Amino acid sequence: MNQRSWMKCLALAAAVAVGPAVHAQTSYPNKPVRLIISFTPGSATDIVGRIVAQKLSETWGQPVLAENRPGAGGSIGSAAVVQSAPDGYTLLANSSAHASNPAIYAKLPYDTLKDFTNLSPLAGQPNVLIVGPGTGWKTLADFIAAAKAKPGELNFSSAGLGSGTHLNLEKLMLMTGGKVTHVPYKGTPEAIADTIAGRVCCYFAPITAAVPHVTGGKAVALGVSSVKRAALLPDVPTVAESVPGFEYNLWVGLWGPPGMPADVAAKINKDVQAALASPDVKERLQKLGAEPMQMTIPEFTQFVQREVADSQRIIQAAGLKPQ
Repeated sequence: MNQRSWMKCLALAAAVAVGPAVHAQTSYPNKPVRLIISFTPGSATDIVGRIVAQKLSETWGQPVLAENRPGAGGSIGSAAVVQSAPDGYTLLANSSAHASNPAIYAKLPYDTLKDFTNLSPLAGQPNVLIVGPGTGWKTLADFIAAAKAKPGELNFSSAGLGSGTHLNLEKLMLMTGGKVTHVPYKGTPEAIADTIAGRVCCYFAPITAAVPHVTGGKAVALGVSSVKRAALLPDVPTVAESVPGFEYNLWVGLWGPPGMPADVAAKINKDVQAALASPDVKERLQKLGAEPMQMTIPEFTQFVQREVADSQRIIQAAGLKPQ
């Protein structure tokens, strides 16, 4: 075999070797993608997840079909994704509850740090502490005073055990010395409804879901969890204005099952980040009080690890035992 023929053989062998990876990256997706959303319709996770899913459908030319699987702080939906084929056609949209569940549940059916492919964050937003008009509370100080005066007698709602809406209030109580009793719900719509009706005292609602009720006069907003006041509720003070150093961010992220091909994961991250940077998606998120989160897969992986550690610290400090 002459040198020219030998070089052709080498080139052909190289093409065969890289062919599958290139093909996987350029051909994905070639059928509908299922997006499991771990909280109820109308929740912040649901709203953000569907906005991104719609944009990815346009980008990929394939339907991204959203399916709500709420319950157990988002772990039911997460477990379904872990058990799916690692081909990129079943994805998970979950909130920061994904990072807090290891400290909340003693026997999760998966390992949060090992059994998922971290793909991309989606968006972050503040929570808003809302109460029903019947409480008579007008300020955050009113609520804190009541929580101290009647320790354990007031009930607060959350979107689920270990959700961001749960840990947000636990953190506030730790920093102020108040004590309220947690009542977990399946999702945000139910938690807001019972707060407005007075069946529970309050709810640290995602701003996405809270704004219509606050501006419509059905709920009273006492404070936002971000460092700066929210553009959607400029007259509502931050919690930090009364409790210096307080901050909490509710975020939504995207995961896949373990063992996904690296090239497929990289394509999903690239396309999600492009979707988040697109003017129409940015505008839709910002109108809801949410900010797109731009991270590579390694950056997101480190972020999730830090969030897991922070959640464990809050849970332990609050004296909550895994269930």
